[in-house]
Amino acid sequence: MLNALEDNYMDQNTTLHITNGSVLTKYLVELEFKGEILTWEEMLCEGPTIEHINSDKFLDIRIDFLKEFYDIEVDLDKVRKDISILDNIDKYTEIILWFEYDLFCHINLIGVINLLLQKKINLPLFLVCSGRIHGVNELKGLAELSSAQLTDHYDARLRLTTDDKDLARTIWQLYNGKDHNLIKPYIIKHSSFEYLSNCLKAHLQRFPNSENGLSELELNILRIVDRRDIHSRNHLLGYAVNFQGFYGYGDMQFERLINRLSMFYKEEEHSLTLNEDGKKALNSEANYEKDIIDSLVYGGVNKKDFNFNVKLNKLVNSVNYGN
Repeated sequence: MLNALEDNYMDQNTTLHITNGSVLTKYLVELEFKGEILTWEEMLCEGPTIEHINSDKFLDIRIDFLKEFYDIEVDLDKVRKDISILDNIDKYTEIILWFEYDLFCHINLIGVINLLLQKKINLPLFLVCSGRIHGVNELKGLAELSSAQLTDHYDARLRLTTDDKDLARTIWQLYNGKDHNLIKPYIIKHSSFEYLSNCLKAHLQRFPNSENGLSELELNILRIVDRRDIHSRNHLLGYAVNFQGFYGYGDMQFERLINRLSMFYKEEEHSLTLNEDGKKALNSEANYEKDIIDSLVYGGVNKKDFNFNVKLNKLVNSVNYGN
């Protein structure tokens, strides 16, 4: 979940970098960014969470989820040792958060900010966030940037304001609450989080669509099967990862999604195509919510307890539909 790394470039004005993963951490070390690095490798966008992130109960909840859903064994002693870096905060003069444009990163970012707030850490807090690059069509992750581009992003880092921190605190409280419709007003809230609006919209659409019972992520997978010449599940995985918009999911998450959607496609040698149920789901001709077994939780809400109503652009209480 976490990894702390101290490099050889420490000085009296010491920066603490908190990165979104080990790939970026390695990149910063290679580029000789000065300071100490704490690597945050959680996926708070999936599974249960509680508001008090600085607690043993929070760690226990996350450890149980990661084991049950992804068979990930967490070394609790190592996590506690790594996160203890935040108990010696006096040696730092600033904290720089390195997170990207997508939902995966933004929920982690909000969680990290709340951890710092709960620990009453009041150092200058800066954000380096990648996404749109001038002259490039695709959104880019931090580790995808050239050394010059990454340095430019660092030089353009934003200092988070009190309002930014308050917004992060509020979003975290709502994410851990029982009514995620309360997040909607913050979609249009101005802040230093350039991509937060896109991420909050994407989050609400992770709930089953009220017309067909599938989330936007699941529907996108069916669209790929429908529109592309897909040869296998692994081939589909590549497309799903590369064409997912603002979600930022990894291979492991998409493998779970693709496997759960097997009722909607037929597999033949070197061919994967939609079956009749897949076509009906994609065209909203039937609702398959009751057929998809999924006990996933988002923060404080069970995914199956709500539907996303496209016409109302909001979450509504879930209804079991017949086909």
